[in-house]
Amino acid sequence: MLAWAIYISFAGALVSVLLPKDKPALARRWALAVAVAGLVIAIAGYAGGFGQGREVIVDALWVPSMGIHYMLAADGISRVLVLLTGIASVAGVLFSWNVELRTNQFFALYLALIGGVYGVFLSFDFFLLFFFYEIAIVPKYFLISIWGSTRREYGAMKLALYSFVGSAMVLIGLLAAYATAGSHSTALIDLAHAGLPVSFQMWCFPLVFVGFAILAGMWPFHTWAPTGHVAAPTAASMLLAGVVMKLGAYGCLRVAMGLFPHGLDPWGFSFIGIGSWRDVFAWLAVIGIVYGALVALAQTDFKFVIGYSSVSHMGFVLLGLMTLNQIGLDGAVLQMFSHGVIAGLLFAIVGRIVYDRTHTRQFAELETMHLSRRLPFAAWAFVVAGIASMGLPGFSGFVAELQVLVGSWRANPWWTVVAGVGIIVGVAYIWRALQKAFFTDALPTPHELESEEEHKFAPICWSEMAGVALLLASTLVVGIYPRILLDQIEPAVKALLAGGMQ
Repeated sequence: MLAWAIYISFAGALVSVLLPKDKPALARRWALAVAVAGLVIAIAGYAGGFGQGREVIVDALWVPSMGIHYMLAADGISRVLVLLTGIASVAGVLFSWNVELRTNQFFALYLALIGGVYGVFLSFDFFLLFFFYEIAIVPKYFLISIWGSTRREYGAMKLALYSFVGSAMVLIGLLAAYATAGSHSTALIDLAHAGLPVSFQMWCFPLVFVGFAILAGMWPFHTWAPTGHVAAPTAASMLLAGVVMKLGAYGCLRVAMGLFPHGLDPWGFSFIGIGSWRDVFAWLAVIGIVYGALVALAQTDFKFVIGYSSVSHMGFVLLGLMTLNQIGLDGAVLQMFSHGVIAGLLFAIVGRIVYDRTHTRQFAELETMHLSRRLPFAAWAFVVAGIASMGLPGFSGFVAELQVLVGSWRANPWWTVVAGVGIIVGVAYIWRALQKAFFTDALPTPHELESEEEHKFAPICWSEMAGVALLLASTLVVGIYPRILLDQIEPAVKALLAGGMQ
């Protein structure tokens, strides 16, 4: 059933292209209907997957001479990320309700991107996964370069170049694995059981892992992310942070760690306490957590704060992967979902609700606008979203980050200590953004009061309220009752830990 999320998204994109260009409202309603249909399928597939383990949806030979399969399957990890994609896709349409420029083409590219993301999370053949992975890259470029804002051509090209370099690394590694395994099958399960030599895994693992981790925003390959987030239109920013960065993290877990588990074994020697690729990538993740938080604290552009915040929070995903224990990996997958929802909400508030009305993202200018009084819905929505981003109890981020930190403490306490510094700085940059953008200490002058009366902001529309409600409800439900996701995640993680790809 989950496969229909892919097919409906691509069919919806094709129909969107054919819609009349002079009827943007029709394109919006169509995109929302397609996104909602995908979410319904994702929910149904998720609900039906409890206790099912890995379920093969379809498995057919695509190119028999090369052993390429059209193989779609789902386990608990896939189902959680498909559910995230469904939620993010609906929210993205709701926050794009004001798009007027070539609306049908915008939503055609948007739905094609969503279809590619669904495809990656459900593919269990490396060629098919790579095919959908590349499909997801192309629409990103056009969404940013045509409908973006600040340095949109630069941001789009930088994102595309980083993505293609990472893709090339992944393709080289997977083709090498295919050849080493005897060139019989490209199915991930067959490659995992092919008995790849340990020496081969030792050099192929970092190649594939880094190739995927580039898209996950791993330091020092993260620089495309803040630039791309800021340049992108609101929906594209939400998808970049919400689901596209998760493609990289998912590839690290499903492909790099699933196919090359011995690539994480000790090298047999150590240098300044680092003796394996596990140590290398764990420290890069920890550096990313602290670095992203510190740079976010120094930003004067509201959207750049959220962009670097995403880099910091994705560091928890990568750190969780490197713990190599049950609780840490559970936390990494849960953090993928949590960050996708919370970062999407933050970008929606900053990019759609605030920027589209104020036409500025600079704190120096926002401070004079007294937004807590003029846009109270935006102010209090950001308060709640900011609290969720800090990882306070009751929200999904608390459970996810706590599990990652417990897992990293068991693996190496120093990782947890340094990551904790990033959490403290994270509280600081959220409070700073809140104070500067919404709750300034300066009282408005009589002249400013008159100016505000003359230049009133547009009221919050129904689509914005619905989008905020959807994303807030998602993080609250998981924060209050995390078992709703962990009951699916834990068996899938246990299978990976038991021996790679099962």
